[in-house]
Amino acid sequence: MLDLLRKRRSVRRFLERPIEAEKVELLIEALLRSPSSKGRNPWEFIIVTDPEQRAKLAAAKPRGGSFVANAPLAIVVCADPDKCDVWVEDCSIAAIILQLAALELGLGSCWSQIRKRNHIDGDPSSDYLCQQLNLPDRYEVEAIIGIGYPLEEKAGHDKNSLAYNKIHRNVFGS
Repeated sequence: MLDLLRKRRSVRRFLERPIEAEKVELLIEALLRSPSSKGRNPWEFIIVTDPEQRAKLAAAKPRGGSFVANAPLAIVVCADPDKCDVWVEDCSIAAIILQLAALELGLGSCWSQIRKRNHIDGDPSSDYLCQQLNLPDRYEVEAIIGIGYPLEEKAGHDKNSLAYNKIHRNVFGS
């Protein structure tokens, strides 16, 4: 696991190469094995391979999501907030497990934050996506994860660049 974390980078540029069905199924399995509070599994996942639909996903917010249009695979991480008060955390856990599973399969990925972001029209991005994806009104979209074969290989972040000043022992400020 630590080796995966050492290699992990956000990848926003992908080869024009579809992801094999077997790998997509492994990614789905990873999502469904994600832990959730009290086993409530409030999350839902929408697997998007259609280029026109990915372009609509990429338009969910004015900045930071355009890469989704060129990712061969986009996975929308959403939830029914009525199922669990910690749905945001559960969705976030599933999303990072997805990203690590993708890396293990030789794929790159990047997170596009949707929750608390606005569409270009000023309405919440989640509302726009609920309409595009035919989600029930009560659902919220946490993020979209774009996945594909990286256009270029990037080295992981150097250990010396890690923010060790964020680590405290026993009490804050130590």
